[in-house]
Parts: sequence; structure tokens; C-alpha cells
Amino acid sequence: MRKLPNFRVQLAPRHPKGLILSNPVMIAAGIAGYGIEYAEIADIQKLGAIVCKGTTLMPKKGNAQPRLVETAGGLLNSVGLENIGVDALIEEKAPVWAGWRVPVIVNVAGETIDEYVAVTSKLEGVAGVSGIELNISCPNVSAGGMEFGVDPKLAARVTSAVKAATTLPVIVKLSPNVTDIKEIALAVEEAGADAISLINTLKGMAIDIDQRKPCLGNIVGGLSGPAIKPVALYMVFETAKVVRIPVIGCGGIACAEDALEFIMAGATAIQIGTASLTSPDICLTILEGIEHFMLDNGVENLTDLIGIAQHSAR
Repeated sequence: MRKLPNFRVQLAPRHPKGLILSNPVMIAAGIAGYGIEYAEIADIQKLGAIVCKGTTLMPKKGNAQPRLVETAGGLLNSVGLENIGVDALIEEKAPVWAGWRVPVIVNVAGETIDEYVAVTSKLEGVAGVSGIELNISCPNVSAGGMEFGVDPKLAARVTSAVKAATTLPVIVKLSPNVTDIKEIALAVEEAGADAISLINTLKGMAIDIDQRKPCLGNIVGGLSGPAIKPVALYMVFETAKVVRIPVIGCGGIACAEDALEFIMAGATAIQIGTASLTSPDICLTILEGIEHFMLDNGVENLTDLIGIAQHSAR
């Protein structure tokens, strides 16, 4: 009988408590709601971690319909951070998470640094919450609507402020809508981020030629799915070259081969998003595929594969 591979990964090695996952397969924010819904159709306890949908200080109704449009090789979404707000999350969702084996990471969003800090502060000490993922692709109202994630100084400021407000590990999710992803990554690392996840969606739109108007109610949406995988993979590869904290790869991953590409590019873990909408059990299928690859190739520890493609590229 062959020995099973060791999938354990550490997402926050420089954090006093750390954040160890039993395996590298995570479900991305916004896909599985609060995880409770997803638990009805898949064995979520087998996942490495769940990132719950974006959470704000007050409840949000989200953007106008329609919010989803299929496109070639992907999906445009403009949900607009619809959520129940952090207080309801703490009261209704966290008690359920507290009984789970799989760690839950809360994706936090805001329009000002004070809002990010307020949401994070409320989550401090809440049983069932294992970490924070900062969504810095939000418009900073104080800066005229500029996204936090497109300016290194703004990205660093919100990261530093949130780190000061919590003892939980903080992962910063980076926007791909920038000139140099490495500059942003280095800024949030220096500001204290424990890990980085990338990428968030790419900005895009679609037009209904019969109606002669944009398809999405919000006009602009975020592009996800297989179409963005080469971009996401490149950004993970480039970022992993320059930062010392773990990188979490996300963007167009739809099979074990995709996941392994991200891991070999330098990702410590991966997040599955759009693929889960059409194949709810895809996360577990991908995990099984990684296991088969490791067994077939005699790889005992997943950590031996992380960034291996970096070496051949030098």
C-alpha cells in the first residue's frame, strides 16, 4: 500500500499562531456564500479552507440586475458585494463555523480604511473565524473612488491598519487591474500581510446588440473563469519571485492540472471560484487529482512542488 502524500501547507508562517491547512484547496470568496449553503452539496470538511463571501460593516443589497453574463471562456459578474453585514455574520454564521473542522476565512470589504478596520475589529475573538482576507479591489470613497489595490501606498495603509486591529492572520487579495502587480505585493508584504491571494477579477463588459445597451445592470463587471488563467498564472509566478510570504493562486482553475501549474509557479495554496458554479464538487475532484499526480510521481510532500517551475526558469 502506497503512503499517502502530505498535503499540509502553512499560510501564515510569520504569524504567531500560523494558519495551517490540511490541504491546499480553498474555495474562493463569493462562490460558496457562507459555506453553509455549499455544505448541502459537497463534503466541505475535506477542503483546505473556505473563504466566505465579501463582508461589509452594514448589509448591502448589491448591484442592479442582471448581475451575471456568460462570455467566451468565462463569466462576467457584478454582484456588488451583496451580503448580510458583519453583525449578522457573527450572530448567524460564525456559530455554525465554530463546529467545523475546515477553517473559514472572512473576506472583508469597505469603502474607507475605517470601515475595513471596523469590520475586522468586530471579528476579533469570534469563534469560527480563522483569518481575514482583505478585498482591496473596493473603491476608496475618501480618495475619489480609487481602488485601494491599484495604489501601493493605499494598499499598504489599509493592510497596516487592519493588521493593527486583529490578532488573526491577514491575507490580502490583490487586484490584477494594475501596471505592476509586484509593486503592490511588496507594499502589502512590508505593511505586515501574512499572505497574498491573487488574482481578483479583471474588469470587463458585454453589450447586448439587440437591446443596444450593456448586458450588466452595473455596466462593468469582473471577468473570471478559464479565460483569465494565463494572466493569473503569470501574476502568481511574478509575485512569488519577489515576496517571502505565501502566495495563494486564484483565477481560472478548473482541474488538477491547472492547480498544479499554480503550485509549481509558486502558489502555496489555490482558490477555486467560477468552476464551482458548474461543478459543485470540483474542489474535491481537484484535490484527488493532485493526490494522484503526487503518488504517480513519487512526491511525498506538496511543499516540494511549490515554486519548482521558478528554478527551471532561471
